[in-house]
Amino acid sequence: MRTWNEILTAAAGAIILNDTDAYTDPVSAIYVLEDTVFATLGDAAGNAVSDYITTPATAVKAGALLTPFDKQKGFNAITLTSGSVALIL
Repeated sequence: MRTWNEILTAAAGAIILNDTDAYTDPVSAIYVLEDTVFATLGDAAGNAVSDYITTPATAVKAGALLTPFDKQKGFNAITLTSGSVALIL
């Protein structure tokens, strides 16, 4: 995984996810671009969307930066119900 400086500057690049297709490649962090509802959000340790978002059916507000509990593992399962995010590689 990346250092925090590399993550915050998106040194390895970013992908804009703005549809409901599942994204399963490793991601260091997620920056929420607009109010977004996550259908799935998983990390390599097996944590699920409800571990990161207390009420998953409610949109995460634009501007939120989601980071995995263990920065060495990252996110690996992301599906949106609505909204758009920047996946920081």
